[in-house]
Amino acid sequence: MTEGQHPPISRDEALRCWAHIAVHSFGGPAGQIAVMHRAIVVERRWLSEARFLHALSYCTLLPGPEAMQLVTYLGWLLHGVRGGLIAGSLFVLPGFVSIFALSALYVSFGAVPAVAGLFFGLKAAVLALVIEAMLRIGRRVLKTPTLVALAAAAALGMWAWQAPFVGVVILAGLIGLVLGRLAPGQVLVEPTKEAAAAEGPTPPIDAWIQSGAATHTLPSLRRAALTAIVWLGVWLGPLAAVALILGRDHTLTEVGVLFSKAATVTFGGAYAVLAMVAQQAVEVKGWLTPGEMLDGLGLAETTPGPLIQVVQFVGFLAAFGQPEGLSPWVAGTLGAVLTTHVTFAPCFLWIFTGAPWVEALRGVVALRAALTAVTAAVCGGVLQLAVWLATHTLFARARPWEGPFGLRVELPEPASVDAVALVLALGAGLALASHRVSLTTVLALAAGCGLVSRL
Repeated sequence: MTEGQHPPISRDEALRCWAHIAVHSFGGPAGQIAVMHRAIVVERRWLSEARFLHALSYCTLLPGPEAMQLVTYLGWLLHGVRGGLIAGSLFVLPGFVSIFALSALYVSFGAVPAVAGLFFGLKAAVLALVIEAMLRIGRRVLKTPTLVALAAAAALGMWAWQAPFVGVVILAGLIGLVLGRLAPGQVLVEPTKEAAAAEGPTPPIDAWIQSGAATHTLPSLRRAALTAIVWLGVWLGPLAAVALILGRDHTLTEVGVLFSKAATVTFGGAYAVLAMVAQQAVEVKGWLTPGEMLDGLGLAETTPGPLIQVVQFVGFLAAFGQPEGLSPWVAGTLGAVLTTHVTFAPCFLWIFTGAPWVEALRGVVALRAALTAVTAAVCGGVLQLAVWLATHTLFARARPWEGPFGLRVELPEPASVDAVALVLALGAGLALASHRVSLTTVLALAAGCGLVSRL
């Protein structure tokens, strides 16, 4: 980005926003995206709904944590590579610090029950946040019967038949691409003058980009090639150094190789890669026990940052347990740092290389239709996640039920409803809907009430 382009939002103001998002990013990708949407689109009105959803659709198609990629994309939109690097790194930092501290406590004292009590209330508040975001985004996106049908089919397929998220998203994108060519009106609705007027003035980031001043958003083959080369080096360079210094068979090298591979196949978020990681780390390598793997997922679910941060816990315990000539604490620290690096560095590669082309293609009708259909499928995925969260947050027990045609669902047992969680979720929902209580206050009150209820 050259001097004189004057982004509409200062770096200091953006930094405060990214820090706010980072420390409030609980509840997996749906909750984290909801926090971003509320902070950037609803409260600050920096970005239009359409551009936010366009970026979300692209990030959904990428391997890796889509929430971290989305905040990186938004930071890049505003301040180029530096802005994306700051936004993405800040998003990961609180989770890294939290998981590292909890990992250290875990190997020293075992599981930490107080943590579960502290974050019990947060889960109820996150459930309310996810539902609120689903309703708000759904009202903006699902403007045609076809899009409503796509969202419903996506939710039903993932809930009742455990359809893989990446498959659902790809299928929705293909349907949108075909409809964009044959019947674009089935998925695209151009806003009327009245609707545009109701939206108010063009958000500052959109206006800045439309003016042509944001030259970093313009695609360039030379810049894309250079960016790819640089970020491939950033991603794989440290792993190569570890292999050269410690050897290819060292635990740290094996940890880096495993999670570098995982970073390229984690379509659908942390749960999609968890089976692969658990199989390799528990069954093949013997780094962790099944119970330790589940404890790690629990820690990741109750700390800020991407849910995929669970891999940091695995890397820490693997190297701590098999230090191979190093101090266990040194090995564990290096394992946590290396795992985090090879997991998240590719996200910067995907965004900085591909985002300018995604922005340039916003005007292509067929692509817009495909990405709109993907966003509808994502809405369905958020609905399915809300059902899953409600089942496991508001009820102590759920039983599997199988039906015809391979249908298999979890049904909560009504008698096991957790009245405290239900009250907390309803209270958080009402507070968020009123727009009079800040998200920080809602989460703090919910966490405090949850902790007191478990004492």
